[in-house]
Amino acid sequence: GAGAGAGALLALLALRALGASAHPQCLDFRPPFRPPQPLRFCSQYSAFGCCAPEHDAALARRFGALAARVDPALWAECAGYALDLLCQECSPYAAHLYDAEDPATPLRTVPGLCEDYCQDVWQTCRGLLRHLSPDRELWALEGNRAKFCRYLSLDDADYCFPRLLVNENLNSNLGRVVADAKGCLQLCLEEVANGLRNPVAMVHARDGTHRFFVAEQLGLVWAYLPDRSRLEKPFLNISRAVLTSPWEGDERGFLGLAFHPRFRHNGKLYVYYSVGVGFLEWIRISEFRVSQDDVNTVDHDSERIILEIEEPASNHNGGQLLFGDDGYLYIFTGDGGMAGDPFGKFGNAQNKSALLGKVLRIDVDRNERGPLYHIPPDNPFVGDPAARPEVYAFGVRNMWRCSFDRGDPASGAGRGRLFCGDVGQNKFEEVDLVERGRNYGWRAREGFECYDRKLCANTSLDDVLPIFAYPHKMGKSVTGGYVYRGCEYPNLNGLYIFGDFMSGRLMSLRENLGTGQWRYSEICMGRGQTCAFPGLINNYYPHIISFAEDEAGELYFMSTGVPSATVARGVVYKVIDPSRRAPPGKCQIQPARVRVRSRLVPFVPKEKFIRRTESTPRPTTRAPTTKAPRRSRPTAAPLAPTPRTARPTGRPGRRRGGGRRRGRPGTADPAPSNGAVRLVRPAGLSPGRGRVEVFAGGRWGTVCDDAWDIKAATVVCRQLGFAYAVRAAKRAEFGEGRALPILLDDVRCAGSERNLLECAHAGLGSHNCGHQEDAGVVCSREDPDL
Repeated sequence: GAGAGAGALLALLALRALGASAHPQCLDFRPPFRPPQPLRFCSQYSAFGCCAPEHDAALARRFGALAARVDPALWAECAGYALDLLCQECSPYAAHLYDAEDPATPLRTVPGLCEDYCQDVWQTCRGLLRHLSPDRELWALEGNRAKFCRYLSLDDADYCFPRLLVNENLNSNLGRVVADAKGCLQLCLEEVANGLRNPVAMVHARDGTHRFFVAEQLGLVWAYLPDRSRLEKPFLNISRAVLTSPWEGDERGFLGLAFHPRFRHNGKLYVYYSVGVGFLEWIRISEFRVSQDDVNTVDHDSERIILEIEEPASNHNGGQLLFGDDGYLYIFTGDGGMAGDPFGKFGNAQNKSALLGKVLRIDVDRNERGPLYHIPPDNPFVGDPAARPEVYAFGVRNMWRCSFDRGDPASGAGRGRLFCGDVGQNKFEEVDLVERGRNYGWRAREGFECYDRKLCANTSLDDVLPIFAYPHKMGKSVTGGYVYRGCEYPNLNGLYIFGDFMSGRLMSLRENLGTGQWRYSEICMGRGQTCAFPGLINNYYPHIISFAEDEAGELYFMSTGVPSATVARGVVYKVIDPSRRAPPGKCQIQPARVRVRSRLVPFVPKEKFIRRTESTPRPTTRAPTTKAPRRSRPTAAPLAPTPRTARPTGRPGRRRGGGRRRGRPGTADPAPSNGAVRLVRPAGLSPGRGRVEVFAGGRWGTVCDDAWDIKAATVVCRQLGFAYAVRAAKRAEFGEGRALPILLDDVRCAGSERNLLECAHAGLGSHNCGHQEDAGVVCSREDPDL
């Protein structure tokens, strides 16, 4: 009884471990796919696998060539084995079968075989392998069954053929987005651009060039080509006119950009930015034209101011510009700032005669003469003397990032729906579906609950509830996103993906078409090997500023490690589904040629894959108490991303081998990087507290506690993956590191540094202290203030 129970427990643990490591991958190091039509030769992989019809036909030709070359008597016995072995190139786990997860190592020539199957092959058809494989080491083992099958074995027996065909854990959810035990969808990322200063927007011009344009809060817009190289000369630079500052809570700045739907023909684009003189501040929507001499540069003398709105405070500036399918320009303004929309009797947002706290819609066509814009005749309040005719919807607080749904690629369902994230006040963040003439409740309501109870009880309010709202324990500043309608990742179709600036959460909503209800799922970075594809990463900077679509409909987001308009820590990430891709060739684009006059700066990725065992719902760094560029409350020290390490060359727990050269990567841990830290603690203390030791100049050493404070502790705790620094410990509280040299003294940090070496200090190895002053930290994964 006890033995049987222990065996069952071990089996359950093994099954769980297998679930964590399942990693479908093809021989081109990309996810499997559903072939566009049934396969004629390797038909068992017609529903899902790694072969398009062209590859399947090539395998059929190889099979025919084998039949012509092999002795007929042997072929009569072995044709079935030949079919099995050839078709494993089509298996969704082909990279495992051919030991090909690491693109830097040579492929097997024969898939990894289970022991009993291999023995059958050896007994009957070992002569077939000479015709299937050019591997002379394998040929030399034909006379020894044990060595032959050892050579063809896989270290991870769960993936060997044919056992993986019947492994329920590997096959039950094959081709679906992986979710962990808590339902968190595991996706991956690809770095697209970096070194940006608060990237607030990324847009495309809808002109067939597949360029993308990234705007920085400071007032510069950069043009990128489809190969991700950046033009050295800015596309637009109005930084002298833009009102902003280096302060991390500053919401003012260059906030929005939209290209005219007929940009290819008229060269027009529109920008949304903050301006000010003295104590007066306002937002400005301007029209520019592209230069006649260079399609990658704006004619800065072409600016025409379309609309200006005075801002009574420096926060809640809105900032989104969008063109709808109707050709009209949609403008999303904030409520004017401060807290609780204190302007007038009911606030700006409920006042239809004010342009703040609104969604505006105007017509900017045919504006070369006469008015700079016209009012669309079907705007909901045209003819209402108590309302501005530009108003399309009202009752919004500070909608930060909105998008139109492109619609289902096949049916067009959902096309034209307008999604917005509306930043909350004290308790809730919300996502709204914006419709013509509707009231979205602020300041009467925040999320689903009343904020101003007197207004909320007003029966004439007739406000629209959000499709989703979440409390501030999940995040305190929503960043609206997009419904995925791209080609490359079919499983994501219809998924609305958005985030939170302050908590760093990535989130999603999917509509139940029967009930109209929206189901919430958090998005995690894939655990284990889920994101172990070349070029993919599984971590991101925590301050999610904006989302974007490229011209083909693929999804991106922008975030930063330091939310300041002058700090170049911003990165653009592409969202990747590692569970399934579109069939090869389906999503090819042919960008229109662009004449480039500026020098090109090639893209060099900097972010790294982090090997970890658990999925990561969000970055582990502590979010500040402000949202930039949209809040104006005090801010904590800026933080860098989830700790990053270089990607190891081998896979822990997996021995290479089986049908290839027997050289194996070493199992020793890689040398620490300069600036790495570790905690040394007396026995019995919990993790997260201890003496700080730093690696610098090729050796480990201690840190003196002169000037040691909570900002330095924040840097250390963040490096070690803890969200919070509780306190800085002094006077060798966690013991003296007498066996090590003292490497750092007089360490003074701002809190934003990636490691202690980036902080001010007396110089490596320079100190005037002893080990009785060794510094330490106490870190925590939980907020000590809660």
